[in-house]
Amino acid sequence: MNALLEVFGNVLNLDWKMAVMWIIGGVLIYLAIKKDMEPTLLLPIGFGAILVNLPFSGAVERTIEGFFHEGPLSTLYNAGIANELFPLILFIGIGAMIDFGPLLSNPKLMLFGAAAQFGIFFTLCMASMFFIDKDAASIAIIGAADGPTSIVVAQALDSNYIGAIMVAAYSYMALVPIIQPPVIKLLTTKKERMIRMPYVQREVSKTTKILFPIILTVIAGLIAPDSVALIGFLMFGNLIRECGVLDSLSETAQKVLANLVTIFLGITIACQMQADQFLQPATLLIMGLGLVAFIFDTAGGVLFAKFLNLFLKTKMNPMIGAAGISAFPMAGRVVHKMALKEDPQNFLLMQATGVNVSGQIASVIAGGMILNFFG
Repeated sequence: MNALLEVFGNVLNLDWKMAVMWIIGGVLIYLAIKKDMEPTLLLPIGFGAILVNLPFSGAVERTIEGFFHEGPLSTLYNAGIANELFPLILFIGIGAMIDFGPLLSNPKLMLFGAAAQFGIFFTLCMASMFFIDKDAASIAIIGAADGPTSIVVAQALDSNYIGAIMVAAYSYMALVPIIQPPVIKLLTTKKERMIRMPYVQREVSKTTKILFPIILTVIAGLIAPDSVALIGFLMFGNLIRECGVLDSLSETAQKVLANLVTIFLGITIACQMQADQFLQPATLLIMGLGLVAFIFDTAGGVLFAKFLNLFLKTKMNPMIGAAGISAFPMAGRVVHKMALKEDPQNFLLMQATGVNVSGQIASVIAGGMILNFFG
């Protein structure tokens, strides 16, 4: 009888906000399974959103009759996200996945990665109209198109909207194939999208590939000291890949480590998606500003390529500029697929990948600069 009364009491404590969060969680799970949009992240986030929005959920911290209970997700959050540990460890795996060969064989592609961060600073100006500085800066970094960087910056600046920022960052990363093509088509002509860029394979020495992550870490640290942890963990992962004597560690970092941390990261993010915290007018505004950041990132890269074409004899396909956002490797694949759709013989994968990895570096440095300015 007491058990039935307890169940009935739980049901009575269910409110409409929790039901809305179930729907949001269900939508994320649907996108992950049915649309195959970043399933490794959206599925855990979606399920976690349902998990933490049950009355008196044992998954998160709560106080019942004067007694404090710390749920396992709250423990994971404090152990892995509140101290920025999970995002940084994930960067080791991402670094081990990245091949900087296409970028090193054509270093000028680095310029596109820098240009595609325009959306961060444009959004910072817009967000400053609605939020205090630390929150505006945290929201702007959604434009980095890099979930771990968004988490680290928002956490370091102690933003009041960490949950909305994390969800926006990862959701829009998953929606890159939907967001980018209309923006690219709006800013380019069919003739521009059909420009072919023959890939010339240039040999990059092993020494260069080993020195690159070390030198880049030093340079980034001198320019933006607060980016050292971000860029350092990313480049450490890449050094494991390129050194040639740690193949087993490289494979572990790329697969086992990255997958394990991604699972914990995704479901733990949901701690910040409790209905009372998440369902606020500010959340909708943050989602809108995040979309603006992604759009202007894409536009910045494309327009920069079009600007360079004014002075180049051999024209570049301006679509590669859109790959300068940090959503690796999705943005590069989107550009490649668009090129093939316009011309089945136009292969831009290597150039787009080179720009994409430069965007990964640029977004981390941009995150460090934001921390330097507002930290």
